[in-house]
Amino acid sequence: MSQETDKLYQQMLALIEQLNDYSYAYHVKDQPKVPDAEYDRCYLELQAIEQQHPEWLQINSPTQRVGEKPDNGFANVAHTVPMLSLDNAFDNPALEDFDQRIRKLLNTDKVQYCCEPKLDGAAISLRYEDGVLVRGVTRGDGLSGEDITSNIKTIHSVPLKLRTENPPAVVEVRGEIYMPKEGFEKLNKLALEKGEKMFVNPRNAAAGSLRQLDPKITAARPLVMCAYSIGYAEGWQQPASHYDGLVQLGEWGFRINDLMMQVEGAQACIDYYDKLNEQRGSLSYDIDGIVYKVDQIALQNQLGFIARAPRWAIARKFPAQEEMTQIEDVDFQVGRTGAITPVARLKPVFVGGVTVSNATLHNKDEIARLGIQVGDWVIVRRAGDVIPQIVQVLTERRPEQAKAVSFPDACPVCQSDLEQVEGEAVIRCTGGLVCGAQLKESLKHFVSRKALDIDGLGDKLIEQLVDQGLVKTPVDIFTLHENKDSLLNMERMGQKSVEKLLASIDKAKHTQYNRFVYALGIREVGEATARALTKHFDALDELLTASPEALIEVDDVGPVVAQHVSHFFAQTQNIDTIQGLLSAGVEWPKKQQLPESELPLLGKTYVVTGSLSRFSRDQVKDKLQQLGAKVSGSVSAKTDCLVAGEKAGSKLAKAQSLDIPIMDEEAVIAMLTELGAI
Repeated sequence: MSQETDKLYQQMLALIEQLNDYSYAYHVKDQPKVPDAEYDRCYLELQAIEQQHPEWLQINSPTQRVGEKPDNGFANVAHTVPMLSLDNAFDNPALEDFDQRIRKLLNTDKVQYCCEPKLDGAAISLRYEDGVLVRGVTRGDGLSGEDITSNIKTIHSVPLKLRTENPPAVVEVRGEIYMPKEGFEKLNKLALEKGEKMFVNPRNAAAGSLRQLDPKITAARPLVMCAYSIGYAEGWQQPASHYDGLVQLGEWGFRINDLMMQVEGAQACIDYYDKLNEQRGSLSYDIDGIVYKVDQIALQNQLGFIARAPRWAIARKFPAQEEMTQIEDVDFQVGRTGAITPVARLKPVFVGGVTVSNATLHNKDEIARLGIQVGDWVIVRRAGDVIPQIVQVLTERRPEQAKAVSFPDACPVCQSDLEQVEGEAVIRCTGGLVCGAQLKESLKHFVSRKALDIDGLGDKLIEQLVDQGLVKTPVDIFTLHENKDSLLNMERMGQKSVEKLLASIDKAKHTQYNRFVYALGIREVGEATARALTKHFDALDELLTASPEALIEVDDVGPVVAQHVSHFFAQTQNIDTIQGLLSAGVEWPKKQQLPESELPLLGKTYVVTGSLSRFSRDQVKDKLQQLGAKVSGSVSAKTDCLVAGEKAGSKLAKAQSLDIPIMDEEAVIAMLTELGAI
């Protein structure tokens, strides 16, 4: 044997050992080491060597058997008819070759196939005697499996008795037990909350759930069984076609897949594959390919079997949803709300039909849960249009130079401090007004109707202004007069539009104290909280320097909001921006220092609804609150007065039914004028 031939022989032996190890981890321990795509690649590589050198064939080669013996814990039961594997077609030419081979063996021009989605779960065989379920057995090694009848009976989609008065004496139904995506997400969420091990994917969750020694655990798992064939029958004439057999199973009470279809010829099989590949991401369950079966049972019997698979069936897999790759680095992105998200930079890998080079790591807790290090080999999952995510670290492959992921101490974009509220996993940047990553969203909030209310400065214009570098902080809005020519050159901005915008900017300089604080976009500080803060702290300087302890004394402000406010005003960049706004001319009326006892509407609750002409609803609300009133958003028996404009609607009807006093716009303006608010 030459050196090159010996090298190939050793490569074959290594592949056999590796594949057997993968197979044991998958079939026996329910702890897959690699994604299916990696196993398939190694299997095809081994198969190619064996075909080249059939004299080297080893008795322990995975090409010579279906799987591994099941682990101890359940009784071992032989299958009446083996549950064999299927050969795979990895592309259209391979599927066309399969069809050509079938047509040649049957000496016919066209063959009818039954096409079914290949569910990604655990195969099972159910034995019924006189219509009653007597045994449920896992696929195991294909020749025998584990008796898990007690667990099977807990699955509601498994009929305990067939819905027919004339059942076969014996029938064995083959099917797939799987876990729908929604149930899988809930199961993992619960495991995370309890600090328990999470499942990698729905398939592993289904397999692991079936092999629980305590049936109560299986019963609590959201498992579904879908029948895909009749494996064996006595005392009953099986339908002439596989498709009709599935329809019969549906009539007996089994769930069958509503996407199955009878087609004729290879091209129709390819079309079916393409259609389901497009639908794949929107399905409520995982499928990893299509199974094609010669539909006529007589033709199936004529075609027979080869060593490990039927000649009359083949599986066509979709692009792998899971792949193995290596983490080259971890970067940190800042989202529009300031959330710091770690992102793994991966060696590019083809998964789910696209090349993936990045995967989100969500947050610091997720990195710790997975135990991720830079340099790790990992399994990446991408289902449909879902953002790729790392679901498992292959710690046995960890290189010596792997290093821990280091979370930044400050915002990667603006260097502001980071904030993590107790009980939350997300870490956020506190530089809302100055952080480039948050700028567009901050500006949209800053100019919104309930904040500075700058008419004409819409979302698209803000994006253009930021993209062209004309606005880098809110202060720059008030210097746009100096860039009038640039505004005129922007999309949909004519002379009148620009003049209207600049006039609105000038008008916005004269605002209200509470609106200004709300416009700053401090996390968790909405309109009501902004009013409470500005009512408690008469001067802005007092608010800027307030301690968390002082902030907690404000009505409706708890420890979390106090922390957000304190963090925000502790940032030098935010203070500089606030001072810049004041220097640009933003101002508000100073408060009238009235004792609370002299507020004329103190203790009264008002509701404002409908369209007003002279003042906006927000302006009326502000003036009512200045006079001590509480303004509510809904009418109740505790409401003292409803201010109703045009088209008041349901709130007006409810106030009338409760005999609550109602004021129109003229009446409320007269009252506010009399009380000195206007």
